[in-house]
Formats: sequence, C-alpha cells, structure tokens
Amino acid sequence: MPKNVVNPEFLPVLAKMPSFDGLSDRSLPEVREIFLTSVRLMEGRPSPDVDTREEYVPGLNKAPDVRVLVYSPRKAAPNAPAMVYIHGGGLISGHPEVDDPKCQILANRLGMHIFSVDYRLAPEVKYPGAIEDCYAVLKWVNENAARLGINRDKVVVAGESAGGGLSAALALMARDRGEYKLACQILIYPMLDDRTAIKRDPAPAFGEYVWTRSANKYAWQCYLGDAVGDDKTPDYAAAGRATNLAGLPPTFIGVGSMDLFLCEDLDYATRLMAAGVPVEVFVVPGAYHVFDMFVPDAALSKRFMDAYCDVIKRTLAI
Repeated sequence: MPKNVVNPEFLPVLAKMPSFDGLSDRSLPEVREIFLTSVRLMEGRPSPDVDTREEYVPGLNKAPDVRVLVYSPRKAAPNAPAMVYIHGGGLISGHPEVDDPKCQILANRLGMHIFSVDYRLAPEVKYPGAIEDCYAVLKWVNENAARLGINRDKVVVAGESAGGGLSAALALMARDRGEYKLACQILIYPMLDDRTAIKRDPAPAFGEYVWTRSANKYAWQCYLGDAVGDDKTPDYAAAGRATNLAGLPPTFIGVGSMDLFLCEDLDYATRLMAAGVPVEVFVVPGAYHVFDMFVPDAALSKRFMDAYCDVIKRTLAI
C-alpha cells in the first residue's frame, strides 16, 4: 500500500523506524535492540502530579515475584478506581517504563492508581508465564485494595498490542475463575490470535508498516513454540481462540486501519457483541501499529485516547 494512504501526521516516524522483518534470523539481543530503537522514537514528559513507585508482587505457583510500577495521582480520592496495565512488545520484549508517559497521563486524567506489570518474556518463559504474572498482579491489587486505597468494584484492565492480548486473556481468566471482578477491558490494537499470518492471511495492506507478518509469526513462535497455529492453542494463550465470550466486562477495542491486527480485532469485537457484551470499536484511519505511542500529539492520537478514556469514565461513573 502506498505511503500516501498513511495519515500525514504519522508519516515522519516511518522514515526513522527500524525494520521488524527478519527477526528469526537475528539473535535475541539483536531482536530486543530493534524494539529499543523503536522505543527511543517515543517522546513523553514526566507529570508533576503523579507519583511513581516500584512494588514486587508474589508470583503464582511458586513463580518469581512480579515487578510492578505503580502510578498514583497525588490528589487521588479515597477508594479510587484502579487499572492493571499490560505493556506491549510482542510478548518477547518491553518493560513497564516504555509506557511511563501514557500511564502518567491516564493516572492524572482519570484519578486512577495504575499498576503496570513487568511480566516474564518469551522465549525464556513461554506460555503461561506472562498471563500468570498478570493474574498475580490482579490478585494482589484486589487483596490489598484497602491498603492501596482502591475500589475493588472499579478495577480496569488495559494494554496495548501484546499487552492488549494479555488483557483480553486476563479478562477471560478472571471471568472463569470468579475470584476477582473487572469493570471493563481496554484493548488497544490487541494481539489476539496466533493464527494471523500463520493460518490466516489478511489483505496485503494490513501489517505493511511497523509490526509485520514475519515479526508476528516469530513472536508467537517464541511464546507458544511448536504449538503456534495449532488447533489446541488455549484461550488464555490467544484470546482470539475463545468461543465463549459471554459474561466478559464492557470492552473498548481500538486499532488502526493499516494494522496487521485489524481483522482479528474486529472479529473479536463482533463476537463479543454477539455474546451480549457492551463493546465500543474505534478504527483509526491511516494508522499503522502503535501509531499513538510514536505520535501522541497527533489529532487522531488524541481522539483515540479520548475515546477509551470516555469508555472508562462512563463505565466506572467517574
């Protein structure tokens, strides 16, 4: 697809973007350096109205403690809402600090305590390591709600890309286990289905820029090993596999019109609606993967954040 289809505000970053193709031919340190190179293109300013601290949460099933970055508004109300936030990085890279700007903005704008999960990465730790770390943080947030000053009835899960996929899986796990309630799920261009670019072939225009088919295949192989694309892949590994979506919390799904995940995200949204789940969908024209993190001040990026913040406000009545 020609670059003239890309929203003009999102074009300049593409010239600086490293290629995510050919990851399988590189060493793991080289792969992660490509991610870090792209992260360095992101800009953000610390918020003076938000305090940040580090916590360590007990892992599940004797797993190591999970590091969490906590963002708290300095003027947070008692019994405030909370968000478990899950970073992106294709399940193979990334850390909570990547989302510092976004989490500080959300904490300040929504008056929420945000708990950003430093989950274990593949290929060193394959499924179910990452999702178990996310559930460990949800458990800890709920069981320490009084000390943390949060309202257990107003806990949201949110994440972008791989973190969006983990957020969807966490919502499924929370529903099935019935231990903790999620008020809503905010799925930002979520990585939901290992079959994309393995057994399914989206239109060539999708995934041409930034996160490509080959990068997606490599990342899923790191996370699932030989099981990638298999008919027996568990729902908690790839939420797009889930057939029973009833009883999930109100959902926001946002994705760019040029994103590799467009088809799987819209399919998930449609099936959520069919299951009776309230869903709001936002497709950003001319946007590639992670557009809003690279160009946060673009008009469409601001509208995008406004959209999911509004969903949170309406759902939580804040």
